[in-house]
Amino acid sequence: MAPRPTWQGHLKLSLVTCPVGLYTATDAGAGVSFNLINPKTKNRIKMVTTDPDTGPIERSELVKGYQIEKGQYVLFTDEEIKSVQVESNKTIDIERFVPEAEIDRLYWDNPYFLAPEGKMAQEPFAVIREAMVQSKQIALGKVVLSNRERLVALEPRGKGILAYTLRTNDEVRKADDVFSDISDEKPSAEMIALAKKIIETKEGEFDPSTFVDRYDEALRAMIVQKSKGKKVAAPKAAPDRSNVIDLMAALKASVAKDRAKAAAPAVKAVAAPKAKARARR
Repeated sequence: MAPRPTWQGHLKLSLVTCPVGLYTATDAGAGVSFNLINPKTKNRIKMVTTDPDTGPIERSELVKGYQIEKGQYVLFTDEEIKSVQVESNKTIDIERFVPEAEIDRLYWDNPYFLAPEGKMAQEPFAVIREAMVQSKQIALGKVVLSNRERLVALEPRGKGILAYTLRTNDEVRKADDVFSDISDEKPSAEMIALAKKIIETKEGEFDPSTFVDRYDEALRAMIVQKSKGKKVAAPKAAPDRSNVIDLMAALKASVAKDRAKAAAPAVKAVAAPKAKARARR
């Protein structure tokens, strides 16, 4: 079944326009999720909206409120909120091009695939995409998603375009709020050299298929066990990491361990042809 676009409109570069669709590029529901169950009845629990003074209340009776002080809210109807919604012209209007390095990674938010909608859109979409390829820059535009105006960054991806919503400046916290207490003292050159050797032994290409969510896998295995009536094993004790270690000794041990690990496959690769050669005799 072909995916359905979460947004449909037009992509515009000056006077060149074409119909496009935005498709979510990630699957938020891929992991294991649980429901709350009453163990006595095995029934799924329904969450009931409750007022601490009057008890249960129907959702249809509720309105939105903004807290201005503790326990004090300004109330709004849906019509009042709709009155300030940004008008959508259903267009991603490319306003400027910037080098990718100029966009701090903190601002990158949710990824989408942008694709042409219909045969008539193929040619103008290809023109815009190819121009972006040759410019080697990121295109910036604005789009209204879920009643919010969002800045989007566009870059060619395969035959289509990858669109990232960007966070606003107010949404990004200042790093100094967290990093200000980190010491300015520089570590020794010898320790840095050892750490760089560890890095060298771990260098490689990025392959997302090699990374798995071990927690998710363990949950799925446990679900299979429980569904078959098997007992779930008790959790293992977490390793004690509170002990003080000799940093220099740990760095040297890590270098030796990683070097041995990196050399192991090479030994096996050399040994295999010799075994085959003996078999031919």
